Amino acid sequence: MENDQIGPTVASTDLTEEQQKKIQELIEQEEGVTRKVSGFWNVIITALAVAMSLFAIYTTIFPVTTQIVRGIHVAFLLALSFLYYPVSKRFKGKITFFDIALSLLGLACIGYMLFDFEDFIYRAVTPELWDMIFGILFILLILEATRRSSGWIMPVCCLIFIGYAYIGPSLPAPWTHRGYDVERIIGHMYMTLEGIFGVPIDVSSTIIIMFCIFGAFLAVSGAGKFFVDFAFTAMGHKPTAAGRSVIATSYLLAMASGSGVANTVAIGSVAYPMLKKAGYDKDNAGGFLAAGGMGAITTPPVMGAAAFLIAEFLRISYVDVILLAIIPAALYYWGLLIMVELDAKKFGLKAVQIDKKYSLYQLTKLYGFHFFSLIAIVFFLVKGYTPQVAVLAAIIACVLAAFIRKETRFTLKKMIAALKEGSVTVLNVAAICASAGIIVGIVSLTGLGLKLSSIIIGYAGGNLLVTAIFAALLLWVIGLAVPITATYIIAAVIVAPAFTQLGVPEYAAHMFIFYYALLSEVSPPTALSPFAAAAITGGDPYKTTFMAWKYAITAFLLPFVFTVLPAGRAILLHFEGIGVAAGVWTILASFLGIGMLASGCAGWLLKRSSWPERVVIIIGALAFVYPHRAGDVAGFVCLFLVILMQKMRKDKVTQTQTAV
Repeated sequence: MENDQIGPTVASTDLTEEQQKKIQELIEQEEGVTRKVSGFWNVIITALAVAMSLFAIYTTIFPVTTQIVRGIHVAFLLALSFLYYPVSKRFKGKITFFDIALSLLGLACIGYMLFDFEDFIYRAVTPELWDMIFGILFILLILEATRRSSGWIMPVCCLIFIGYAYIGPSLPAPWTHRGYDVERIIGHMYMTLEGIFGVPIDVSSTIIIMFCIFGAFLAVSGAGKFFVDFAFTAMGHKPTAAGRSVIATSYLLAMASGSGVANTVAIGSVAYPMLKKAGYDKDNAGGFLAAGGMGAITTPPVMGAAAFLIAEFLRISYVDVILLAIIPAALYYWGLLIMVELDAKKFGLKAVQIDKKYSLYQLTKLYGFHFFSLIAIVFFLVKGYTPQVAVLAAIIACVLAAFIRKETRFTLKKMIAALKEGSVTVLNVAAICASAGIIVGIVSLTGLGLKLSSIIIGYAGGNLLVTAIFAALLLWVIGLAVPITATYIIAAVIVAPAFTQLGVPEYAAHMFIFYYALLSEVSPPTALSPFAAAAITGGDPYKTTFMAWKYAITAFLLPFVFTVLPAGRAILLHFEGIGVAAGVWTILASFLGIGMLASGCAGWLLKRSSWPERVVIIIGALAFVYPHRAGDVAGFVCLFLVILMQKMRKDKVTQTQTAV
């Protein structure tokens, strides 16, 4: 792109052909194989994608009937998906007649729905013959678009759920239900707002697409590269500079990407040469990169797509979701920062000279206007505007600010590129949301959510902690098969009711699901972020995944704290039952506990920790995170005990030197 040379060159981004191939395969595993076409079909794809983005912007400014917004969004999704994603890899370079036919059929299904819309929605319970024909075609097209963009697992899951709705009377208790015929299933999925056009596609058509467009404008304006350069330039020349740069970059790049894999690749291609020079081995470096990439999705103000779904499911504002996430995100990055500091001592890291053209002051003076769009989005959210309006304001700020310098200004070509990229980026998530709508629709139709919740609670014996463990394992299994957004949606209708039946507030239940859905990014055997990092570093994928677990340990622990322990909900800025003062102390104690947990996982406090010392400090960390006075006392005792043990212990090397 025209803006590739903006800002300083901080590190080499050269990857070998083999590395690029591995990374591309991993991205395709998550986001589907895409076509690279030119000429006429490139013009058609570009025109459709630009129109999709412009329609999203239009509906943000001017009110449009909800059903029409969702319908036209899905029409663009289907029309583009069959042109952009090939039926298989061998058709990657050309568009076939079959693809064109499917694309047109997708438009026809939505056109039929919108042609006589008022009568159409009233026939949902008793659909006519043509309703049935178009409805069956529509469901099959949604499943095929999802298969092309994210693989077989999600469509197969949808078919299993549809089968469950149909054969309900034949199933044994407690799975049995009254059963629904084809007409009722098609009507519910195609002709109401409870199925494919439900909450997931609503969020995709309004909020997610606008954030994707925003990310595309940031990338095209050169903001993404500036954020990387700013982070690396700001971190100085200390041994911890490389690690700190990864953390800062991961947060800033999250503004332009909601994908853990994309963040990992973007950060890793720049940062790994520095981590290597500093003294990180391949597996630790890869694990650190993956943990940083994943953490970015949890961090306000721009989070992963699932965060927007939380707001819709709970009927709260996106600002409320940000407030729920802000302390857990701070604790996550605090844990990473502590590990960076301890890594410097443990690995004997060296200071790395950053090759740069500008000082931090010069860089900020020249390109600091890229921060204006981020300031705009926070300002408008705080002022109470909807996320769509806030993002639109940020896009406008991005475009206007880019005119400050000649090389960053938006030309017509850049505008088209950004609008196209915004729509193309949302296709994968939108297809998953549409398919997830089938699952949500079946769950609401059959009452499966309450059945599964009762089963989970029954197996757990009504114990909240055991229920949380079962829920975490279930989310891990679901996350092996489907992407983050789909994992969250499925769990929101299956797992959340189990928590709420046991007295957990809805907001805490959904945040638990959100975090464990995200952890699928670093959980084998489909740990895409660590595998992408290993492709960059040349490390072992499974050792890299294990290291990612170490760095991301905070994200595994905190959901249990604010779900199982009422006082732990202070971490979500809810102080009911404990008061503000006790809540603030709980948060401070959590920071101390997470710091100790990082120390225990890293194996270093004042010096290299022995295994007994690591065990004691981890016990102390858990005690601090447990929001109770007795836990705080135990935490302090463990901390002072380990400090005393390390002060009194003389390492073998020291003893040998003294003897000599």
